[in-house]
Amino acid sequence: MKLIRYKKDSQISYGILDGNRVREIQGDIFGDLSETGTQYPLEDVMLLAPCVPTKMFALAGNYKSHLGGGDPSEEPQPFFKVPTSVLDPMGTIIIPRGSGEVHYEGEMVAVIKKTAKRVSPEEAPAYILGVTCGNDVSARIWQRNDRQWWRAKSSDTFSPMGPVIDTEADYGNLLLQTRLNGEVVQSQSTADLIFDAPHLVSFISQVVTLLPGDAIFTGTPGTTGRIKAGDIVEVELEGVGILKNSVADEEL
Repeated sequence: MKLIRYKKDSQISYGILDGNRVREIQGDIFGDLSETGTQYPLEDVMLLAPCVPTKMFALAGNYKSHLGGGDPSEEPQPFFKVPTSVLDPMGTIIIPRGSGEVHYEGEMVAVIKKTAKRVSPEEAPAYILGVTCGNDVSARIWQRNDRQWWRAKSSDTFSPMGPVIDTEADYGNLLLQTRLNGEVVQSQSTADLIFDAPHLVSFISQVVTLLPGDAIFTGTPGTTGRIKAGDIVEVELEGVGILKNSVADEEL
């Protein structure tokens, strides 16, 4: 099932994406839900980020291909991203004034289904609603120079997500690709994650309670590159969907 969050006639709702049709649902996507029987053509709605997290984590160095020959850490290395950095599908990534070099980081994002506290890796899959596409947009100069990554990773629009939450995807083995202006710039299977999604949910939940809708950006593969005003960035998860965003400079 592919769950979406959308706006129609100023009303925000959840639905099920079925081809080019949106089936309206009522109830909680994190619990019981039912269909209302109402359907809309996809082109009649505006897709939004598919969840509204209370908090987000992202992972540093979770693919060996991203480590530049370095050794992986013995434990996951998560960091916070703030929810106000979330950007909708087709939204515009804004490069902040003074940020300098800003990069794409295509990622698979795991969305939490129910409250998770001290769950084991074996229990963790039951706490994952599904996965979506994400882009951990990163201001490299700030990342290198600041002691904390708060603005390098959490500037407004730096966390695009969407377009769907796929509840049935085999998230342990999906091809993840990033395209910049149509050219493939990242391509690797999520099977190559050093710490997989259930491990990350378990690890984080040992000290932080995860709530329904919280999001974990699981890490980016390979190398990253600079984005600039006028660019189009696409992140695709095999069988899940394509997250597409434009890029612009912050207005003076």
